[in-house]
Amino acid sequence: MVKKIVLLILCLTAMASYSQSGNGTVSPYSFGGIGDFRPQATIENQAMGGLSMYTDSIHVNLNNPAAYGKIRLVTFSAAGGHKEVKLKDFTEAQSSSVTSLEYIALAFPITPKFGLGIGILPYTAVGYNVFSETTNATQDIVLNQFSGDGGLNKAFLSAGYEITKNLHVGATVNFSFGNLRYQSIQSIDGVQYGTIDIRESEISGYDFNYGATYTPVIKKKYTLYSSVTVNTQANLVSSNTERLGSFSLSTGEEIEVRDVNLEPSNLRNTELKIPTTTTFGLGFGRDKKWFLGAEYSLQGVSSFRNDFIDPENIAYEDANTIRVGGYFIPDYASFTSYLKRITYRAGGRTSKTGLMVNDTSIHDFGITFGLGLPVGGGFSNMNIGFEYGKRGTTVADLIEETYFKVSVGLSFNDKWFQKRKIN
Repeated sequence: MVKKIVLLILCLTAMASYSQSGNGTVSPYSFGGIGDFRPQATIENQAMGGLSMYTDSIHVNLNNPAAYGKIRLVTFSAAGGHKEVKLKDFTEAQSSSVTSLEYIALAFPITPKFGLGIGILPYTAVGYNVFSETTNATQDIVLNQFSGDGGLNKAFLSAGYEITKNLHVGATVNFSFGNLRYQSIQSIDGVQYGTIDIRESEISGYDFNYGATYTPVIKKKYTLYSSVTVNTQANLVSSNTERLGSFSLSTGEEIEVRDVNLEPSNLRNTELKIPTTTTFGLGFGRDKKWFLGAEYSLQGVSSFRNDFIDPENIAYEDANTIRVGGYFIPDYASFTSYLKRITYRAGGRTSKTGLMVNDTSIHDFGITFGLGLPVGGGFSNMNIGFEYGKRGTTVADLIEETYFKVSVGLSFNDKWFQKRKIN
């Protein structure tokens, strides 16, 4: 057991370091708010359209802490993903890709009715590089370059408890932290020097997630799944710096770049309040055989403000998401066919993201599917997820993103802290 704990610590350290090193996105829409919100779900849940309501005794659930009241085995789960993205507007298209950490988590039972979970995962990501050309009053060509990188990570501690048969509740405390960097460069064709504006934010803060599930058995073999989660408003503190000046276009050398005094404008330290998200779920299925469910989430994003980074063409509106999905297992106990023991998952989702650019709402749509592959003779498994989706539009001088994502996750189960019995 000591070896397992040492290995786990090494994995946690390596994965946490990696999660802070990559952008995790190549989307131009990540310049809004605090970046793109990364998936807050395991590969198993992502493959079912992102549903968080389904819970069992052998899988981690990153969205609904009530699930930890069902955990019966120590479960270590980690995953990574690769996304291919095509960006296009009315005139041209280009492709890019990104590979990043999805999550790393550990869940373990304390008593038959009480369990805990800990882990770390990317929360948001900023990663874009956009060029535009305009003409000034003297008909000179002005080149603008906007770029950004960084992101926030989230460390969490969850607890779940079974109040009575089929009724579970739970709570999670999240600590978010990270750095965001935004840079804008402007130059004029034929002029030796350009201007540069570099803004950086160091952000940290807490939020809480509460969840409940009720899963009564109907006619002895069917289960009704119902859930509700409330992710409370995240109160983040942003410590900001800004550097402004000029640089040489030929050498890239900074000429006169100075730190801006942000105190008079009250921008040295600002608050970021990520609005509360409420999710309701309802589903039906047969245990270890099939499941079908749907969820609806709403979030009052219209109240969000980032006073330090406030582009003129950005606004916010209330957001909502609809998710549907499920799974099917031909025969989980089959001794003769491995294919029959595979879990087949599929789903879809549609979202109004809450981001408005050039007075146009940004929507996101995706279809998902995946496989749960048994590993060894126990309950461990490897999960593969696929997602195809579109975000944005080419109207109003905007960009449409088409993406395809492949994710791979591992879920290892074992019995720890149990005394050996000698017959």
